[in-house]
Amino acid sequence: MTKLGRAIMADDSEVPEIQGSTGRSQTTSVSLHAPLPSPSGLAGAFPLDISSFTHTPCYCEENVYMLCKNLCKVGVADQMGTDLFVVFISNEEKMVPLWHQKASKRNDGMILWDYHVICIQRRRGKVFDFVWDLDSNLPFPSPLNMYFSEAIRPMNPPDLAITRLFRVVHAPIFLRCFASDRSHMKDALGNLLALPPDHEPITAVDGTKNNLDKYIQMREADTLSILDDLTHGVFSNEYGVVVTETMLEWFFSQIHQ
Repeated sequence: MTKLGRAIMADDSEVPEIQGSTGRSQTTSVSLHAPLPSPSGLAGAFPLDISSFTHTPCYCEENVYMLCKNLCKVGVADQMGTDLFVVFISNEEKMVPLWHQKASKRNDGMILWDYHVICIQRRRGKVFDFVWDLDSNLPFPSPLNMYFSEAIRPMNPPDLAITRLFRVVHAPIFLRCFASDRSHMKDALGNLLALPPDHEPITAVDGTKNNLDKYIQMREADTLSILDDLTHGVFSNEYGVVVTETMLEWFFSQIHQ
């Protein structure tokens, strides 16, 4: 994830500054006033050592790829990953606010990302689904409803300037099809902007070397709202389906493997 150069607000009153890899910045007048629920009383769903999972700063897509594999390997998820879904969060402006992020310098953990990637585990017959976010300081994992209210924090009232979109990809498809040559983390001279993960760049089963941009690119026009279309798409499309912020929790309540 090209998180390098993404400036965060120094305090709750500042206007966030969005920077590119060149370091040149521009300010945005986007309003980020959202309800700030108290994090008190949060508790992890079960004890699991987050340090046992691979985490390389600025490479959230590869972190989640490895996370899905490890959850399957240790038996926390289905062996084939059928209960796991990879979720890319972004928008056309490549500017999405999230809270409780470790990289933030704010007390509430708010930061603006160009995109972020998490894993959602659908737990049929259980009270709640899980969100696995290696970049969050919330419990690991967190119940989906908790993560939605604490980390995503829907705008109240909705702010049309920061419409966050969610690309949901079934993990078995993602693990076969995703590829990244890490070119998005290189400058014009080919120098890496951040140290890469220890493992080799990820190549898709069919030999594709890089398709990260296709997962990140999403427009509001791409969103679906009919359940049959969403269900068919998430279990058959290489790049899953795109849903709006207001549809995310509802969609996961309707997903059946």
